[in-house]
Amino acid sequence: MNGMAGWAVIIPADQWATERLYHHDSVTIDVGAGTLAPDDEVLVVADGGVVALARAAKVDDDRLVLTYLRRAFDAPVPAEALALGTAPGVLPVDPSVFRAVAARVGGEPPLAGRTEWLVSVALPIEAGTPAEAVRQFWSHVREMGPAELPTYVWPSGDELAMQVFVLGEEANQDPEEEDEEAEEED
Repeated sequence: MNGMAGWAVIIPADQWATERLYHHDSVTIDVGAGTLAPDDEVLVVADGGVVALARAAKVDDDRLVLTYLRRAFDAPVPAEALALGTAPGVLPVDPSVFRAVAARVGGEPPLAGRTEWLVSVALPIEAGTPAEAVRQFWSHVREMGPAELPTYVWPSGDELAMQVFVLGEEANQDPEEEDEEAEEED
């Protein structure tokens, strides 16, 4: 970390919703960087939690580009110790608090420790030919996207562990379970 202060960047909720759906090496945020300098380390904050540790790659008056060093998208670190508020922007953080929080930000495991996952989107499509079905499939995927399409994921070789995700979060797709839950609430 360069300089005396640590930094935190609060990203807007709508940008965070999109960011957690796709794998990127960096994130561009439309905020003024203030006195943040290239190569400064930054805690990325969204939804009340620290979701990543990043390094400032490009800094100007209107836009900030951060390169991810470690991500905690699936297990954010609580951000209360930072006392930041919720408005998007770049804020200074006491260096000792920065170091303590940054040390708690997890990271993706090294390649050797990763699990192989199978990910699938299945859509029933009526078409005259297989090629037409494929074209319709990609049109549906583009039109509906992660907000509407359930995505199925499971560890390779363990289909019984299949989970359904919508918008990057686990989602229940069993209508019978939803009916049972509704009956219990009545």
